[in-house]
Parts: sequence; C-alpha cells; structure tokens
Amino acid sequence: MRVFANDAHRAHFPSGEIYNGELVRPFECPERWDHIDQALTAAGMTERLDAAALPLDDLAAVHDPAYVEFLDDAWTDWTAAGNTGDMIPTCFPARRMVQRIPDDIDGRLGYFAFAAETAITSGTWSAAHAAASLATAAARSTIDDGAPSFALCRPPGHHASKDFFGGYCFINNAAVAATTMRRAGAERVAVVDVDFHHGNGTQDIFWNRRDVFFGSVHGDPAHEFPHFSGFADEIGDGDGMDATCNRPLPPGTDAATWFAALDDLIDRAHNHGTEALVVSLGVDTFENDPISSFRLASRDFFGIGQRLAALDVPTVYCMEGGYAVDEIGTNVVNVLHGHEGLTHLR
Repeated sequence: MRVFANDAHRAHFPSGEIYNGELVRPFECPERWDHIDQALTAAGMTERLDAAALPLDDLAAVHDPAYVEFLDDAWTDWTAAGNTGDMIPTCFPARRMVQRIPDDIDGRLGYFAFAAETAITSGTWSAAHAAASLATAAARSTIDDGAPSFALCRPPGHHASKDFFGGYCFINNAAVAATTMRRAGAERVAVVDVDFHHGNGTQDIFWNRRDVFFGSVHGDPAHEFPHFSGFADEIGDGDGMDATCNRPLPPGTDAATWFAALDDLIDRAHNHGTEALVVSLGVDTFENDPISSFRLASRDFFGIGQRLAALDVPTVYCMEGGYAVDEIGTNVVNVLHGHEGLTHLR
C-alpha cells in the first residue's frame, strides 16, 4: 500500500471547538495523524510519498470558485478586520433569509459554513490545500498502475460541500480524488464512505451526476451529525438519480448489521459499473470512539478492507474521521491490511 503524507497538516489546529455547550480541545487533533503514521511504520509501511501543490483552478471541478477564493483569503481578511481569535461562524443564512455573500468577513464566514464547531486558523488553508494535493497524487498514482494507495489527509474532507465547510472539513479530498480518476480515464468511479458520520459534502458534489456513485453507511441523521443529510430516501437527482445510496443505522449498531449495509453498498457500486474506487476512510465506527455510537471492534476493520478489495478495481483510501486517538492507527492499518489480504491481528 503506497502512503501519501506530509507534515503540512500541523499548520491547522484550532484552539477549541464547541461541544456540549463548552469550548473544548478539538477532537480532530494532530495526534490522530501521528498515531496513524506510527502504526503504518510499525506495520512496515515506511515510505511517505509527497505531492506537488494542486493548482487552485483544479479545485473548480469540485468546489465553487467563490468558495475556494474565500478559503484562500479568509485569514487575511479576518485579521485585517481586527480579529485576533480563531474564525468561528456565528450567523448563518437560514430559511427565508437572503442567500447573498456579504461584504463583511464575519458574514462571509457564516455564509460559507454549515456548522459552528469547525474553526479556521492562520494555517487552515495551507493544510487543507496540502491534503487535497495528497489525495490527487494518490489518485493519479493508483490510476496509473492499479496499485492501491492511502492518502493520509488532515484535515478530513467528506463534510465539505461545493460551497461550504463544517464537520472539520474544508476541501473534499475524496471528491478531488474521484474527479482526478475520472479525468484520468475511469468512466465510472465510486466513492464509498465508511465514516460514522454521513458524507454530506460528497453527496452534494455528485448529487446530479451519473458517472460517480456515492454510497454511505453511517449513523442515522435523526440522531447524529450532520442531522440534515444522509436519509435513505436521498438517492440523487437528474442524471444522478439512483447514483446515491444511503444506509443510515441506529445508535449501538453492531458489526454484523454494519457489514450487511456495507455489502449492499459494494454490490450497488459493482452494479453501477465501477472502474475505480475512492474510500472515505473514517474509523469512528470503533466501539470506543468518543463522539460516535457504533460497536465495531479493532479486529472488524480487517473486514472493511477485504470487502472493498473484492471490487477488484484501482482503489484510493482518503483519511476521514476517527477520534479514539490511541487506537486510530491500529484500526486504519487493519483496514489497509485487510485490503491487501493480510489477516494477522495487531
């Protein structure tokens, strides 16, 4: 398994996030990356491939140019307005309000956000840009020779939509990888999201497209973030009708039930004619994850990789969530080992 990674992610680490009505240390922290990197090294995956910076124009195939421009300029505009703390949105364009981009930076921040738990710092844009570049490089490498790759992206990406951020995500790395594989010649690409939380951003990006199948198994949004996306009756629209498949599951879901839903998604991806696969790899389905409620054990993560490998197409894994920091590396490596047919327990 080729690993694409660099240290650029360290530039992004907000001073806090809003959780249970308090400002707490962010669950999405640099140690997540460190523990994964250490586990990869212990498993013999020692080489780290870097990536050239992705031209901003390339992001226009995934994100609204006005949104990319906002991210690029956000911190400069924020500090120029006299602000000294992290950028945390406080006002959102809700129902029946005017949907217009404000001139004021505080207004623009709310316009391009969907959740207040995700802050922007001085290094957020450079970190997000670097993560998207890693996803692109991994996709190009895999589509070139068919060998699987893992992009150790941080910040994650699957909650980032065409034109808004939230859920710790700013640029949609999985969507960037899928678009790269399409441009490289794969006629049909699938994005399978195994993160505990629904990949609302990825769904939005490919909602009207037939060439990219999006499938997600996740916590029921009636109970779980992002709350307003990921229900079973969301199946795409226009040319993308039936190219989106959601399998929401209740709190406390066990491994057997979860894997039955994943198997269904894999069957649907196969029937869609998938020629290349992007996996939004969240391991927050783990039984000890602090902000999730599923019951997968570390040994279960082998089965994820095994099942996805059975599609037998070029595959890229992009790192998403997982907040049980001490175990995150083991769980990620188990998925990658499962993909490569390695079954010894760690």
